[in-house]
Amino acid sequence: MPESNNPLRRFFRQPAVYIKLPSEGNFYPPGAIDIPPNGEFPIYAMTAMDEITYRTSDALFNGTAIINVIKSCVPNILDPWKIPNIDMDTLLVAIRIASYGHAMDFESSCPHCEHENSFGLDLRTILDGMGKADYGSPMQNGDITIFFKPLTYQQVNANSIDQFADQKLLETLPDANVPEEEKMRLLTGAFAKLTDMTMRALTQSISMIQVLEETVVEPEFIEEFIRNCDRDVFNRIRDHIVSLRSSTELKPLKLQCQGCQKDYETPFTMDVSNFFGSAS
Repeated sequence: MPESNNPLRRFFRQPAVYIKLPSEGNFYPPGAIDIPPNGEFPIYAMTAMDEITYRTSDALFNGTAIINVIKSCVPNILDPWKIPNIDMDTLLVAIRIASYGHAMDFESSCPHCEHENSFGLDLRTILDGMGKADYGSPMQNGDITIFFKPLTYQQVNANSIDQFADQKLLETLPDANVPEEEKMRLLTGAFAKLTDMTMRALTQSISMIQVLEETVVEPEFIEEFIRNCDRDVFNRIRDHIVSLRSSTELKPLKLQCQGCQKDYETPFTMDVSNFFGSAS
């Protein structure tokens, strides 16, 4: 897009934060990212329109809200749908810092005494604690070598939508006013879909498998292998993928209750309630 000749251009928002991505720009397809020479990506604050978009429930559910906000705030990412999921938390925390500052109020209920606690978080500490996954190290199993890759945001979002629909069916099915035979048919189908989703996610997390001198990259062949390998191999692959994914996810917060003084942990995510949590 050509630059605007608007005389007010110099008053437009400027980058507020610069970050390096956990992926270091790897795993993006050609044309999806413009990597700065120093590897540091400029992050802009959200506009008023971005805030409205991010608060729209339907747009959040189908992923377009996050995509549009990243397009606005991280212009070097040209196709946000192709973002490796290992970069998403880092990007969202950085956008939150750029938009509202690094200080954020956070509320949490103590699991021991149910006291409602209020804490002040420094999101720079959260950002500094983000790990890097070693996707460059393959897994060896006998004569085969398995190479991995992170899922894209597009894949994660599609899988989440499918999983949500299936879980809603499982939740509502017991009270549904349908014959028991129909319930069993629907239940069997729902569990089969969950299995298919697991197989799909594992397949999407494998970039290739080498067998001696031959390299297999076809998703249908990889999925067929996942479905037919023995249980120990399947569990090793699944656990390896989970370990890679967890190394770049936001870590639980370690807190001390202000009421009973006991220590506890609570999950921390960049959902809407946290993203727009008030700045301290």
